[in-house]
Amino acid sequence: MAGKQAVSASGKWLDGIRKWYYNAAGFNKLGLMRDDTIYEDEDVKEAIRRLPENLYNDRMFRIKRALDLSLKHQILPKEQWTKYEEKKTTLTLTCGMILLKSLSKSLI
Repeated sequence: MAGKQAVSASGKWLDGIRKWYYNAAGFNKLGLMRDDTIYEDEDVKEAIRRLPENLYNDRMFRIKRALDLSLKHQILPKEQWTKYEEKKTTLTLTCGMILLKSLSKSLI
């Protein structure tokens, strides 16, 4: 029983570190999500191409708004910051699937 409590406590501690880092990174103050900050190599570009149109448009809006805010040296009001709990990893998942497919093709 004590082992489960230790795992739970360390999980909460790590989650607290993750939340702190998410806020310290600063992209959330511009309304960006973590996936919006990924370096766009060939696999990421393919994943972006495969996104549904509404997710692609949302992503482009967030990026354009962040660029505008950055040029003006401003940040969003705190209630509009993206929250750690809202994180969505659609692009990361799509990119992972593309990498798996390319790896499986190279093994065959």
